Amino acid sequence: MTHDIAFLERLLDAAGPSGFEVRPARVWREEANTLTADVHVDVSGNSHATLNKGGSPRVMLAGHIDEIGLQVTYIDENGFLYIDEIGGWDPQVLVGQRVTVMGREGDVPGVIGKKAIHLMSPEDRTKASKTKDLWVDVGASSEKEAVELGLRVGDPMVVAHGMVRLAGDRIVSRAIDNRIGAYVVLEALRLLADDPPAAAVTAVATAQEEIGYHGGGARTSAYSLEPDLAIVVDVTFSTDVPDVEKKELGDHKIGGGPVLSRGSASHNTVVEAMLAVAEKEGIPHTLQASPRSTRTDADAIHLSRGGVPTALVSVPNRYMHSPNELVSVEDLRNTARLIAAFIRTLGPDTDFTPR
Repeated sequence: MTHDIAFLERLLDAAGPSGFEVRPARVWREEANTLTADVHVDVSGNSHATLNKGGSPRVMLAGHIDEIGLQVTYIDENGFLYIDEIGGWDPQVLVGQRVTVMGREGDVPGVIGKKAIHLMSPEDRTKASKTKDLWVDVGASSEKEAVELGLRVGDPMVVAHGMVRLAGDRIVSRAIDNRIGAYVVLEALRLLADDPPAAAVTAVATAQEEIGYHGGGARTSAYSLEPDLAIVVDVTFSTDVPDVEKKELGDHKIGGGPVLSRGSASHNTVVEAMLAVAEKEGIPHTLQASPRSTRTDADAIHLSRGGVPTALVSVPNRYMHSPNELVSVEDLRNTARLIAAFIRTLGPDTDFTPR
């Protein structure tokens, strides 16, 4: 993978919380169009890019393109916006953050407010903040002024943080989870594009995973694609930070390569085949146990129609669901390499039925 990460930065910086993923999806499809002419978006907001459409088997690569965010629930007479969560937040990281409200007439900057610590009772100072007790201040002095800015109930917003490059190959962004999954599946398609494999490969930037309690966009895209095989790319907890219990989560480091899930939605025959490819290609990797649900798109995809052999491949991520999630770019590249190399081993006679 010789190109730089300019596309990744554009993708990460595009505001697109669950249910409102239009902007990053457009960025993704614009890039996908440089790889294949077979690019489209469905009614659920899933973006598809297919290579070698008539090939066999049919492989679905899924990475969700949404991010967590906030949504306006009420605008009071003083112009303050009250909010609820889109996806799972630790409210403590929201206090004092700047936000971008996606209004109907354009983006509106704001700040998340809370009673100043000087005005709190000693008892209140020790209590954790709750999202329902926070508000967003856009500078409006009345509800009328807020409405004149193009704001209304239901408007989504994201924390106003762009991608930042840290030392080495590490980057931080509010949207790592899981826009990097959408990035990786398209990068795997890029690695395959010059010399298409026997398989038909469709990369999908799925919608609404963070709120997809019933499967989100992954469920509908898997139903329509009818894949013979699926690989889901998401993030997992990097356990190389203080006070993380490796006995529960495993040993996964930034720079340690892709993490292959075993159990639950991950089809063991597919996982074993991917592990063999990782060993052959010299790609660093670790294993993760998922004895129950994976809490990813894999949970919906593997139960689509008559069942889809599915593998979950994750990238180690620090500071999950915060304004500054952190990953290694080399981990992204190795994940794409593993997926592309694995797909090249597939052919019309491939059968992952356990025997």
